[in-house]
Amino acid sequence: MSSSSAASGRDDRDGTAGGRPPMREALVAAAFRLFLERGYEQTTVDDIVALAGVGRRSFFRYFPSKEDVVFPDHERCLADMTAFLAASGEEHEPLARVCDAARLVMRLYTENPAFSVQRYRLTKQVPGLRAYELSVVWRYERAFAEYLRGRFAGRPDGTLRADVIAAAVVAAHNNALRSWLRSDGEGDASDAVDRALGYVQSAFGEPAPASPAETPEDVVVVVSRRGAPLWRVVQEIESTLARD
Repeated sequence: MSSSSAASGRDDRDGTAGGRPPMREALVAAAFRLFLERGYEQTTVDDIVALAGVGRRSFFRYFPSKEDVVFPDHERCLADMTAFLAASGEEHEPLARVCDAARLVMRLYTENPAFSVQRYRLTKQVPGLRAYELSVVWRYERAFAEYLRGRFAGRPDGTLRADVIAAAVVAAHNNALRSWLRSDGEGDASDAVDRALGYVQSAFGEPAPASPAETPEDVVVVVSRRGAPLWRVVQEIESTLARD
């Protein structure tokens, strides 16, 4: 009897009965244990479900493919990020809003640094996973661009500006993320991504309009002869203002 058929009769419920971790987490844990022990290419879905103690149908209930088990939370994160952007109002500055959305993605990685570092190392070793990761990144960039296109719709350069900013935000985020992952998840990832996104905001941010309190006042300097009558001084001031 194969390992998959032997596991198919086991409990497929998603829960923590008997102290077991939720099935989704159990599948991810089993997959990564086998990836590290045997290698990604040498591990099959049957191997994963056998170690997790569930059936094949349970695996495909949560993950469409073996690649998806490597990136288990990106669909949720993409949905959360898209909802965050959709909830934006006119009071939100577009670039700042997209940068805040990018921080949601970074938070996904920092929730479990050990797992994120493990996945980073695995992805570097497997070309197919690198290609899959690029497709995930592209979906984030597309979500940013679509939001920005809507906000810049009235500008002649709206589409170009939206696409360039979306690409820049993704590049800055990924630069900070990879630096953090290369350090084995040490240090403050939030500081790193803030610096990277700040660079984008300084390059593409719109200057805020000056408030009346910030508008510099005109200063008029009038040179008058000592002892000149007041009416002559006032006349000089009025003449100077009239020339301006």
